[in-house]
Amino acid sequence: MPATTSPLIIALDYPDMAAALAMADQLDPTRCRVKVGKELFTRVGPDILKALHQRGFEVFLDLKFHDIPNTTAQAVLAAAEHGVWMTNVHAGGGARMMEAAASALATRQLETRLIAVTVLTSMEQSDLAGIGLDVTPLAQVERLASLAQQSGMHGVVCSARETPSLKALCGPDFLKVTPGIRPSFAQAGDQRRTMTPGEAMAAGSTHLVIGRPVTQAENPMAALAAIETELGGRA
Repeated sequence: MPATTSPLIIALDYPDMAAALAMADQLDPTRCRVKVGKELFTRVGPDILKALHQRGFEVFLDLKFHDIPNTTAQAVLAAAEHGVWMTNVHAGGGARMMEAAASALATRQLETRLIAVTVLTSMEQSDLAGIGLDVTPLAQVERLASLAQQSGMHGVVCSARETPSLKALCGPDFLKVTPGIRPSFAQAGDQRRTMTPGEAMAAGSTHLVIGRPVTQAENPMAALAAIETELGGRA
């Protein structure tokens, strides 16, 4: 499949394969990657990955695995065997879980990028307090990102607002995949810690996950082109 250097990942948050592929068919795999999440994968299964790969897309399989080390490692291995470009785990599962998953990929010499979710972009400090964490989102993100890097992850999922700190803490090559990206022409929706594409890349994000501003646009490729313009030209 053709590789892309674009930082853009378009979220295919649909309940069925037909709708997801209808959107994918309006996108250019040389100008973006796509993300398959829990609902779509649970309803459709691996067939959606095969169909997207046949269309030339690199796929981020966003299932956020979080279980005992062996179970998580085997799930990550199964995802990688489907040929996905990237998948993820919850950093909250701890070092042993992340190390087991990273080791499973390394042992099989699979090139799937493995990243860890730090703090969901829908969460604020009050949400953390509600689950017994008396810390700011930034402090928790920094703690989990350091643990993820030490455990062999290629990067993390975080808010773009945390990327300057993580760039300093973990280095520029550590992937920082940021949801909650809202172009200047879009509304914030249910995300809380949001940023525009240009702001996010300037802050240190390496990849931007964008959903509704593109998928709900009348012309998805025109919306994607507008985002590229915000980034200063095609990525």
